[in-house]
Amino acid sequence: MTTDRPVPTGPAAPELRLLEQRVYRGPNIWSYEPAIHLVVDLGVLEGYPSDTLPGFTDQLIEWLPGLDGHTCSRGHRGGFIERLREGTWLGHVTEHVALQLQQEVGHDMRRGKTRMVKGETGVYNVVYSFTDERVGLAAGELAVRLVNHLVRAEEEFDFVEAMEHFQLRAQRLSFGPSTAAIIEEAASRDIPWTRLNEHSLVQLGQGVHAQRIRATMTSRTSALAVDIAGDKNLTTRLLGSAGLPVPKAESVRTADAAVSAARRIGYPVVVKPLDGNHGRGVCLNLHDENDVRAAFPVAEGQSKRGVVQVESFITGRDYRCLIIGGRMAAIAERVPAHVIGDGTHTVAELVEMTNADPRRGVGHEKVLTRIKVDDTAVGLVREQGLELDDVPKPDQMVRLVRTGNMSTGGISVDRTFDAHPDNIEIAEEAARLIGLDVAGIDFICPDITAPVRETGGAICEVNAAPGFRMHTHPTVGEPQFIAKPVVDLLFPPGAPSRVPIVAVTGTNGKTTTSRMLAHIMKGLGRKVGMTSTDGIVIDERLVIKADASGPRSARMVLQNPRVDLAVMEVARGGILREGLGYDRNDVAIVTNVQPDHLGMRGINTLEQLAKVKAVVVEAVPRDGYAILNADDDLVRAMRRRCSGTVVWFSLQPPDSDVRQFIDEQCRRGGRAVVLEPTDRGEMIVLRQGRRSMPLAWTHLLPSTFGGAARMNIANAMAATGAAFALGAPLHDIRQGLRTFNTSYYQSPGRLNRLEVNHIEVFVDYCHNPPGMRMLGDFVESYVEQRQGSADHRISRIGMIGAAGDRRDEDIRELGAIAAEHFDVLVVREDDNLRRRPEGEAARLVAEGARAAMADGVRCRHVEIVLDEISAVRHAVLLANPGDVVVLCVDKHARVLAELEDFTHRATAGSRTDEEQPGDPDLDAQELKDQATAAASADDPEVRAAIEPHSTEPASSNH
Repeated sequence: MTTDRPVPTGPAAPELRLLEQRVYRGPNIWSYEPAIHLVVDLGVLEGYPSDTLPGFTDQLIEWLPGLDGHTCSRGHRGGFIERLREGTWLGHVTEHVALQLQQEVGHDMRRGKTRMVKGETGVYNVVYSFTDERVGLAAGELAVRLVNHLVRAEEEFDFVEAMEHFQLRAQRLSFGPSTAAIIEEAASRDIPWTRLNEHSLVQLGQGVHAQRIRATMTSRTSALAVDIAGDKNLTTRLLGSAGLPVPKAESVRTADAAVSAARRIGYPVVVKPLDGNHGRGVCLNLHDENDVRAAFPVAEGQSKRGVVQVESFITGRDYRCLIIGGRMAAIAERVPAHVIGDGTHTVAELVEMTNADPRRGVGHEKVLTRIKVDDTAVGLVREQGLELDDVPKPDQMVRLVRTGNMSTGGISVDRTFDAHPDNIEIAEEAARLIGLDVAGIDFICPDITAPVRETGGAICEVNAAPGFRMHTHPTVGEPQFIAKPVVDLLFPPGAPSRVPIVAVTGTNGKTTTSRMLAHIMKGLGRKVGMTSTDGIVIDERLVIKADASGPRSARMVLQNPRVDLAVMEVARGGILREGLGYDRNDVAIVTNVQPDHLGMRGINTLEQLAKVKAVVVEAVPRDGYAILNADDDLVRAMRRRCSGTVVWFSLQPPDSDVRQFIDEQCRRGGRAVVLEPTDRGEMIVLRQGRRSMPLAWTHLLPSTFGGAARMNIANAMAATGAAFALGAPLHDIRQGLRTFNTSYYQSPGRLNRLEVNHIEVFVDYCHNPPGMRMLGDFVESYVEQRQGSADHRISRIGMIGAAGDRRDEDIRELGAIAAEHFDVLVVREDDNLRRRPEGEAARLVAEGARAAMADGVRCRHVEIVLDEISAVRHAVLLANPGDVVVLCVDKHARVLAELEDFTHRATAGSRTDEEQPGDPDLDAQELKDQATAAASADDPEVRAAIEPHSTEPASSNH
């Protein structure tokens, strides 16, 4: 290695630093496919592209010659090498090295991109695809280290040794040949798969259609059949009772019993473990008592229960018949591990030369297994008149193992099309008798091309979970594509493997829209799995209580065997952190894009936020749908990112520009959900092309509170568009909307209405400025509806709070907007302060409210009560009967429990003096008396005096 390569000089070490690693397991902001994302800092190396580093490119190509196959941006082979010689930055080099390292271990990954982080010189986003995320991450780490070594040699770094460790790790983590063959076949049919553990347990398909495999054992493999196949004595008796050719056999527990059984059966015999596998402990062709006694401890050591099988020795060749679904799929002749003499090399040298075959590895990691020379092998070589140091004659076959198992170094010869039909029928009948869906039938017979009933031979073993590699990668002959019948068994042609997935995203309204849609589809008999900020819900049962709007929760839903429809609330954070939890969604809903979470994870503008949320639209296939809010310019622009059909929804009146845009789309055959004014109120109308289908009046939907909750009208329209796209009939959509309400049991924490001692209390999760504006508009409309029938002025008390991880200006804006709609504000704080000092977030909210009060808004008084439950009590006690209290909560469950307890104490007459209600305006009875007097006097000035707009702080009975 070169250790004196010139290095750049500068104020910092010439080193590429790895700042951050992320794994995107689904579509993400960088790629439609899973990808690794590295953030690297070049430091002073930003000023040193590859052409300025002497020897860098030549040494890199020497170690990784496969880089010559990278086309890069040039579009032809060798394009990346050209970029290296012309000069490219080391972040870009890291991307290609990480891809090539994966290719070196058989993961054919070719997609990647490198982009500079905006506003940070020398810091780059390096993104590249992967097959196994652990291998992909290890490739990135090794790529960074290799690039640094090529800039300035690291004495402790040996690339050859590091590469060997990387290859061994990749082999250890990779699937075996059998599992890999099934997964490859499933992927070719667009059947999604998920690895469930670090080994070979894999789920194929989603939800109710899911099937599982572990190597060649499937969801349809009978546990009883596996137990029977594992008991060789029972297997032999069952097959023999059905008239199939089997050897004579007895089970024993001692060496003496084994000798006695061998005498009864007749020599030569075979001694093997009753419940062993992979040919371990099998001793063949034993001719006398001494052989049996010597073989007994070998077989006993491999038996799980200490039971040994003694059976007659059948002479002939060893054949493995693979039976899948009761049909013969492949036949291989297994030849025991051996070497062929060349007249020059010793037996030991020939073994070493054979093991040098790159197809041979340890265990089942490769298509062939390395031959192991142990005491048994030495003894077998001596039986053939040789020692390991002897040179066998040319073309002399020297056996090193008695059995033909691939796991002991044997080879395979494909005989699929050579077998006699009678032999195939016998093998198929054996698999049916045992009850295995995938079975390996071991035949010993002189020739598989002749009937074994005539030539002699027998079934010596039936194997559950047989290995595929002898068939998919025969040493001699054509490979057999046996994964196809396995996948056919699990997913017959035409059978579905996916459940419809609906992704719901947006700044506000995600959860309510998801719940509305799930409620509609539940009415059609669907078993809906739903993720939301409240948890994971399976068929209307909350199974996990947590913020479950990320990709991990989505994968949990898709693994549930009851789910036949998935509705996923997709949050910005999950997309940025891991991407989507699946490869595509059939329907995407985007409710809106509003300023929230800005300044977090590099998202500083609305346009950037819209790009993140557009990932769900990009994940819509050609036969899918995107339900987009036409009233939001950023959401409307997402239509250009959709490969499927767009369904619009809008609250705008017919004469607006937005509606004219929608009308134009519908004239071209598009779909939309719009509002049409009628003499009885607003009607939700579903349009398809030139056809209009009335759905429901908005004021008759319980969730809209007589049409006052405009945000729930929009949510209902979005849910309508998605349900229609999923094929729901109009009647069922209508019925779902009519029966969905915002009670705590159907929509916890989303505009839940309770009556607490004749005070109307609304509990909502509102926590950002756009949401507060919609909530405030609802309060205005709702109070206006009620004010006409009220006998006093309805006061509005609001309890609000802001998440501590928002920007200061966003927190102040929340308070300012709330001050426009409420008479009194009580400011609380979340339990999780999100790295802010206690009281700081509440202070900022109050600052925003008081600044708005100075401009003459509605609010007259602001108080800070940090504890949520104390703030709830305080807000409720400020109200008189008939007033409206809106509680914007952090933990809605405990708030609802407190309100129930509050009501119970009042009903029981146990309320303390401190809990007597007060009024921030005027005493209710005094106000009623003044109203009566004003009505009788019919004096406008008196009326004006009754309902003054006070700017003084409100009083209470505290």
